[in-house]
Amino acid sequence: MAIRLKTKFHTKGQRSPATLASVVAVLAWKLAIESIKRMRKADYDIDPGRQYFDFVCEFLAFLAVSADRVAYRELDEAARVEFTTVMTRNIGRFVEENNIMLLGEAVPGESQRHFIDLFNRRAGEYAEFDYDERGPDFGFKRFFAACLRDVLPEKDKLWVVDQAMDIEAPEALKMLEKTLAGLFNPEQAKSERRQDLRGSID
Repeated sequence: MAIRLKTKFHTKGQRSPATLASVVAVLAWKLAIESIKRMRKADYDIDPGRQYFDFVCEFLAFLAVSADRVAYRELDEAARVEFTTVMTRNIGRFVEENNIMLLGEAVPGESQRHFIDLFNRRAGEYAEFDYDERGPDFGFKRFFAACLRDVLPEKDKLWVVDQAMDIEAPEALKMLEKTLAGLFNPEQAKSERRQDLRGSID
């Protein structure tokens, strides 16, 4: 996946949850757009307009909920709330700023409100499933696939389940988890990179 994102800061010091959330929001947006491009290239009928908008929002909600689950195990409660709140608002802002590209036309403010409402609803629904150090369980990914299936035309509904569970979710979560590890535990991530380099030299 050809996505580059800055996850290292030039200045030292602890970063606020809000600062980290801003980085993750940018990543989530890039991953969602990359996914929809890949899906359309694979001949899924995701036309500009409501379908395109709904697909992107579902993908962003999935990533935001996943990031919140990782934050749950890495941050204290106050920091997690700040992180998830800022991340979700920033993603909503990206949706609003790109509403013409996504929808074709939109009422000002409506796209951002739609995403925030969708995230809140999906957060409760994904709460039925587990997401631990190994990643999301089968039900978590299956629910994501079902959400995408609901926005696609009839001819694509059957195939999107496998595509979402076997390709889209793993690809996006691999990048998300790697980025979050670098943001939440920079020293550990740096140590692991050094070990990888030593291993490749040997």
